[in-house]
Amino acid sequence: MFTTPLTAAAQARESASKIADLRFQKLFEDADAMSIQGYLVDGTVVYWNRASETIYGYSADEALGGNLLDLIIPAEMRAPVEGAVRWMFETGQGIPPSRMTLRHKDGRDVPVYSSHTVVSIPGQSAVMFCMDADMSVLAKAEDDLRIAATAFESQQGMSITNAESVILRVNQAFTQITGYSAAEAVGQNTRLLASGRHDAAFFNAMRGDIARQGSWQGEIWNRRKDGEVYPEWLTISAVKDKDGRTTHYVSIFSDISAHKVAEEQIKTLAFYDPLTHLPNRRLLLDRLAQAQVTCSRRAGQGAVLYVDLDNFKTLNDTVGYVQGDLLLEHVANRLTACVREGDTVARLGGDEFVVLLEHLGENELDAANEARSVGEKIRQALGQIYTLGVFEHHSTTSIGITLFGAAQPETTDEPLKRAELAMYQAKTTGRNTLQFFDPQMQVEVTQRAGLENDLREALNQHQFLLYYQAQVVGDGHLTGAEALVRWQHPQRGLVSPGEFIPLAEDTGMILSLGQWVLETACSQLAKWAAQPVFSHLTLAVNVSAKQFREEKFVPQLLALLTRTGANPKRLKLELTESLLVSDVEGVITKMAALKACGVGFSLDDFGTGYSSLSYLKRLPLDQLKIDQGFVKNILTDTNDAAIARMVMALADSMDLAVIAEGVETQAQKEFLAHIGCQAYQGYLFSHPIALADFEKFVQQGH
Repeated sequence: MFTTPLTAAAQARESASKIADLRFQKLFEDADAMSIQGYLVDGTVVYWNRASETIYGYSADEALGGNLLDLIIPAEMRAPVEGAVRWMFETGQGIPPSRMTLRHKDGRDVPVYSSHTVVSIPGQSAVMFCMDADMSVLAKAEDDLRIAATAFESQQGMSITNAESVILRVNQAFTQITGYSAAEAVGQNTRLLASGRHDAAFFNAMRGDIARQGSWQGEIWNRRKDGEVYPEWLTISAVKDKDGRTTHYVSIFSDISAHKVAEEQIKTLAFYDPLTHLPNRRLLLDRLAQAQVTCSRRAGQGAVLYVDLDNFKTLNDTVGYVQGDLLLEHVANRLTACVREGDTVARLGGDEFVVLLEHLGENELDAANEARSVGEKIRQALGQIYTLGVFEHHSTTSIGITLFGAAQPETTDEPLKRAELAMYQAKTTGRNTLQFFDPQMQVEVTQRAGLENDLREALNQHQFLLYYQAQVVGDGHLTGAEALVRWQHPQRGLVSPGEFIPLAEDTGMILSLGQWVLETACSQLAKWAAQPVFSHLTLAVNVSAKQFREEKFVPQLLALLTRTGANPKRLKLELTESLLVSDVEGVITKMAALKACGVGFSLDDFGTGYSSLSYLKRLPLDQLKIDQGFVKNILTDTNDAAIARMVMALADSMDLAVIAEGVETQAQKEFLAHIGCQAYQGYLFSHPIALADFEKFVQQGH
């Protein structure tokens, strides 16, 4: 049994006051034909609208603080109702809408169509809302039809058809609800009203119920004359003759659109923030749980960003809550614009928002960098000036970030807690910043962000240099060099290409950097052409796959050669096998256009990547380059030695030259010469050196 506390009436009025603060109060009170009541888990009544007073006879003063079972539940229904209420509060789910007979204050039966929803609002007790449509008129009409087929005109739409479902008669309510006059409907099949939302199985089940039970009732979607699809509660009864044959069908229906709207309003209040219309905490946790399952299955990574406005309380205190609410609406719009369509932006309350990022890939550091990028985008977007009526406002934001994924199982709210802690850490470090929960990840992401900023500055300040590594044939005859980019950082000195080239690729800065390398190399070739000691040299330049795929790469390079006066035959472009993964035909076309102008091509790192011989034989190559990874252990690893022999055999069959890189010892050079390789590059002959040192190297006769 439910138990009512001694202060139930006071608690009920307090809860009713809180509910009244919600913005759907007017909607509930104006629902004259819809009884809407609210109950706590123990059955205490906390809401009772005017329609409830009319339908059940109890005034709001009489009902509030009373108990559901004592007021309107017949004795025989007390136990199942008690169990159903308990189940709804435990699960947070409603039960399917249904018809039931409840009790009026004067003891008579009240047939209603009832649906139930449990609404949980942070900081308040859960409330079960019951929405009851008075079915008394419909029930009486059904009784009358079964007895004498009288009282045809009622507030419910009615139609009579023959056994073939051809409409014979309709009432005025039919016309009011459907829009079809009697003249338009009579003689038509009931398919006239079909919405198309229900399949054949639905209608087969309906016909089966009518055949077995003589009637069917339920919710159905039909279409009005103007095309609008609407929900109705429909009862179909079969009329039989003395021999039991069906001669007619009588249909009674009512438009339950208002009932559906009320249901949707309650669902919206249950799952969405009423001010910003963003998902609330409840819906966020549901989506986070789904994202965790997806990450576990796919071994992927996701991120939670906890976003808090700095000094929001000051705004409320100085210009008022109206402007504060307006600011929150602007923030919601800007946050939504910063994320992808499949991501979630939620408002937890006050000035606290959460962004849920999904599908950030499997690599943790890449996922962290992506999350940082989004966080920085959010920080900048929320830092722009806001126009709040006649006021202009500037706000900063503190953001906490954490990753979640398949590393270890965790509860749904743990990532949210971690992100919140990281947000508070961002507050303590000075606000207007973002902070990762994992200190080591914070260090790595911060370092990468700093390097990215430095790299961008390096392009603007021309901090890059070209170093040159000799390429020789035979016993050391110099034929050219490979141009290798170096970064002269003002504080760190020379930065390794292995550190900044991948970053340049990821950020797209490789396009600007690659263009600078080509311009510098071509200018140097033009200068060497005027000096006999250097004029025979070729210069090899690495071109990234991203750079080569640029639509204007070929015309830009040809224009560069013309502008600098460099001899195309002295320029050799080194491409990697990764270029062949996509758009092979486009690659071949570009290579052919440059080849026709004299530019040479070397396939770098051969044997480590794609290596499709079907495409390789179509490429207008001049040279294959044996990767230094194979050369390093060529004397001790039979597999590396076998690969080197294979490259030589393949090159011989395709009439291609071969050069081996990473040659560091005389023994390696002799082994390569033994298998037919006559061109070399590596420390045995020269390290990568600055231009002045390289030119001295050439002049000394190497």
